[in-house]
Amino acid sequence: MEEAGPLDRVWSRGRTSLRARVKRWESKRWQIAQCSLAAGAAWLIAADVLGHDTPFFAPIAAVVSLGTSYGQRLRRVVEVAIGVAIGVFVGDLLVAWLGTGWWQLSLIVALAMSTAFLLDGGQLFVTQAAVQSIVVSTLIPDPGAALTRWTDALVGGAVALVAATAVPAAPLRRPREQAAVVMRKIAALLRAAGEVMVDGEVERALELLADARSTDHLIQELQAAADEGLSVVASSPFRVRHKGNLRRMVELVDPLDRALRSTRVLVRQTAVAAYHRRRVPGSYSLLALDLADAADAVADELSVDRMAVNARPALLAVGNASGQVERTDQLAAEVVLAQIRSVVVDLLMLTGMDQMESTDALPPPPR
Repeated sequence: MEEAGPLDRVWSRGRTSLRARVKRWESKRWQIAQCSLAAGAAWLIAADVLGHDTPFFAPIAAVVSLGTSYGQRLRRVVEVAIGVAIGVFVGDLLVAWLGTGWWQLSLIVALAMSTAFLLDGGQLFVTQAAVQSIVVSTLIPDPGAALTRWTDALVGGAVALVAATAVPAAPLRRPREQAAVVMRKIAALLRAAGEVMVDGEVERALELLADARSTDHLIQELQAAADEGLSVVASSPFRVRHKGNLRRMVELVDPLDRALRSTRVLVRQTAVAAYHRRRVPGSYSLLALDLADAADAVADELSVDRMAVNARPALLAVGNASGQVERTDQLAAEVVLAQIRSVVVDLLMLTGMDQMESTDALPPPPR
């Protein structure tokens, strides 16, 4: 096979990067739409309802408050509103007293940030105080418009607060969807490992090992989805009823991480056996294949937001079978068997069993 040239590799990486960027945009398109509509609504209220000429503080406050993440939205709304108020007040006060210029600007920013820090504000609070003090003291140094600008900030914060409660169901589905993705990957790795145990192909074993080692991002995405889901529940009163189910799904992040790590170790031991031409009994391969089917059953349950209780019998069957298979004097093969049993224990925890129950559910290994 002809090796791909530099241009081909660059083109391939570019396409991969483009797909990643599009996927990232798709995951944020709701927040982008929400921010844009909130900005328009804030301007409409401040300009057409309140009659302000150029209420640019309103859309700014709305967009900065909402941001593109669901975490701590309510706190952001409060911090932006107060930060804008402090910046506007300090800027207007000192411009009226000292005028404008480079040293006045330096003093205004220093005082605005110091005030925010003394009020024990967060990073966004302090930054907004500094930014808005710069705006009012340079672009529009009009002390008479202070109350108007403060009102605009309140309008933007109020619109953001209302918009923050309107959250789609998608972030609540993402944790279980991503949990199912992790389980499907575990099942695929187990199935491929079972096949490598039979054919012993070194190249395929090494490719499988490389694939297994590239799975860390799956758990990171799962944790991010779980954190986002909890933030949605915290920021939207309309989604509070989902809190119980979501927390149960979040509690599965650690067992899923353990199961994926154990599966990677199993793949590594399988690759070691293949590389050193160590024979693995066919019964061990059948255990891995049956375990892959059970992992798929777990994924089916997680995808519909259920604890994988229905998959427990299949996992227990694999665990029981692991206590009846033949033994071998090959250390590499024995390590493979031990690791299969470890994966079973980890997956049983996804069915509602704790660590001790999962361990005790397996019969002693064969002698």
